[in-house]
Amino acid sequence: MRGFDISPLLRSSIGFENLNRLVEYAGRLDAGDAYPPYNIEKLGDGAYRIQMAVAGFAQSELDITVQENTLVVIGQAAQEAEGTTRQFLHRGIAKRAFERRFQLADTIKVTGAGFENGLLNIDLVREIPEHKKPRKVVIGGGETVDALPVAAE
Repeated sequence: MRGFDISPLLRSSIGFENLNRLVEYAGRLDAGDAYPPYNIEKLGDGAYRIQMAVAGFAQSELDITVQENTLVVIGQAAQEAEGTTRQFLHRGIAKRAFERRFQLADTIKVTGAGFENGLLNIDLVREIPEHKKPRKVVIGGGETVDALPVAAE
């Protein structure tokens, strides 16, 4: 019997607790494309960073878009100036166009992005709305029930 490898899901999903959405997303993954390489890092409680190696790209050649629960990073190399010809003896830096998508949980928000030393850093934070936070309900004898926020531990 063959096991189900969920490592591709963990590589490109941030903040998911709902396994059904992950399994649905797995059917759309293209496991063969690993360009450009990236890291997903947990910086602290509810703070994350995606760090993507985009060697050869200028900041102006990168585009970051967030729509609904999808973060899309697109790299499109600018056309070389006309009359400029470059002859490579070895070309090891792949500067090809790419589109990388990350599925974000409802509570994950993109807070900013930076570009330094060929690395694109995208910062994310988990923001839980008040109505989704756990609340204590006080047991009382009256008809009204007061709800109190649960203290953070």
